[in-house]
Amino acid sequence: MGRTADAIAEGVAIATAAARLAVKNHILVGTIAQGGAFDIERYSDDAREALLAMAKESEQAAEMLEKLRKKARGRHSDSHGTHDYRDRDVRNLKRRARQSLGVAAKLREMTQDPEALRALVEDARAAAWADVRGNLDRRLRVEGMRPDQDPEYEKMREARMQALKLVDLQALSSQQRARRKRAKAAEKAAEKAARKAADRGVGA
Repeated sequence: MGRTADAIAEGVAIATAAARLAVKNHILVGTIAQGGAFDIERYSDDAREALLAMAKESEQAAEMLEKLRKKARGRHSDSHGTHDYRDRDVRNLKRRARQSLGVAAKLREMTQDPEALRALVEDARAAAWADVRGNLDRRLRVEGMRPDQDPEYEKMREARMQALKLVDLQALSSQQRARRKRAKAAEKAAEKAARKAADRGVGA
């Protein structure tokens, strides 16, 4: 039981890390990209959904392992690949299926535990803030540095100019084209509305 318990604990840790990453991305999108406020209840729902998704994956893995176990039973010939199981693999496949179900059960328990969900969200918020802080630090170091303080300035100047041409200027040009397109569409709509109003006046 020790090996099984350890394997389940490791599986839960991996699944929780994946769920935390999903919630972190939700937080970054919701609070920064969309300008919303951090609401722990909202992100607790996201955490619950992420954990349920991971639990379902573990259950599906257990089902697949069970099918492989049944297929392997009674086969004693040489295997022809990594997943071409034989009778000697039956015990291991059964143990792995049991471990996957154990992981799923633990994850489903977490979805019913408000404190576990809150802890996951808080960890995800800390990870999101670490990402934002890291990006700000890097930008401040690069943008706030004077040429005489940067030993790589001359070497990297050409690369920065190319990035400006290929990325920043293209993005600016694209934004300007989009604005002109919207302005032209609004102008046409106004002209159309004016013609309709004039036509109604003539008809009256």
